[in-house]
Amino acid sequence: MHNGELIPHLFRTEYRKIVSVLCKRFGFDQIETAEDIASETFLTAAQDWGIKGLPPNPAAWLYNVAKNKAKNHLQRSNLFENKIAAELKNTLTDVTEIDLSPQNINDSQLQMMFAVCHPIIPPEAQIGLSLRILCGFGIEEIASAFLTNKETINKRLFRAKEKLRAEKIKIELPDETEIDERLTPVLTTIYLLFNEGYYSASQNKTLRKELCLEAMRLCTMLVENNNTNKPQVNALLALMCFHASRFEARLDKNGELVLYQEQDTTLWNADLISKGGYFLNCAASGNRLSKYHLEAGIAYWNTQQSDTQEKWENILQLYNHLLQIAYSPIAALNRTYALSKANGKQAAIAEAEKLNLTSDHFYFMLLGELYTETDHQQAFENFKQALSLAKTLAEKQAIQKKIDKLG
Repeated sequence: MHNGELIPHLFRTEYRKIVSVLCKRFGFDQIETAEDIASETFLTAAQDWGIKGLPPNPAAWLYNVAKNKAKNHLQRSNLFENKIAAELKNTLTDVTEIDLSPQNINDSQLQMMFAVCHPIIPPEAQIGLSLRILCGFGIEEIASAFLTNKETINKRLFRAKEKLRAEKIKIELPDETEIDERLTPVLTTIYLLFNEGYYSASQNKTLRKELCLEAMRLCTMLVENNNTNKPQVNALLALMCFHASRFEARLDKNGELVLYQEQDTTLWNADLISKGGYFLNCAASGNRLSKYHLEAGIAYWNTQQSDTQEKWENILQLYNHLLQIAYSPIAALNRTYALSKANGKQAAIAEAEKLNLTSDHFYFMLLGELYTETDHQQAFENFKQALSLAKTLAEKQAIQKKIDKLG
């Protein structure tokens, strides 16, 4: 891998580590300083490596430069000199004061996760900050993921940082009494981040996949820490493994959406399905059933290739339970598809039409599917309505195929 490829790769993997450690060391008051030092470290690498070639251990080189830049900043900062120099005067000459050991990097990223997912800032800002600070995404990539512009993202991140500063949010793990409550927004952010990749309207397949993989990486960090390795965390990781296992089958070679029942099952990832099963098993402890448990159960059955009555009855029961504890129109719509497979299309049509989700193209797509074999005209009308509401080219193409098939 040459410089042109290695530096962007290292930026993605190491920037977040350096920022998390420095931010924990300096506090949220100086988060921009932490980001500037990390960015300057990569600029120095680009210049130095371009002239002298790659060092034997590029990551260690980056950490050493970041430590030196951080030490220089501490020594010259008037704020530092005036307020806390007296306490730390004896440690200033020690470059290891900035601890970039693997353990501290891991701890700092985990603590940063709880800080940027603090409930005082809105969910979209939590996702944006997570992408920037925890995942090392550039502002342009974040804007592309959210289908918006750089100015909007910069303003969103600026306001979120200001809020975290004003509220004096600490970069630390919550204590045991708080951990379950504080995990809720963290898991919501990871879940939304994964969905942003999996269901994104963006045509950039590489970026979409990276969003999913980053969500899974963050969740894996929670599973690997004793304080945060909770059943609901394992359930969310299982859910993401099951969904990600079908990632390659969801779009065809032309970028068109492939519906579940038409997917090429040979493209499903058996390793991820197996991992999902492992984490779902780990989620079985405790006495609290979260929405992630139920969604992971549904996703598990959706990775079973057999089209049996047992499969669809299990999925239907899981949806019934899910709607009781976490109702959402999309879940209700998906339940209707399971109902059609378990109890027949007429029962599903009656249930679907009660939902009346007339602003959702998936609603009309489902009705089009359900009417296809029984009422040609109704199927045609519903697919036409779905086509007029569809947001992406891939969706429009998939619906048009259905219309063409009807003749």
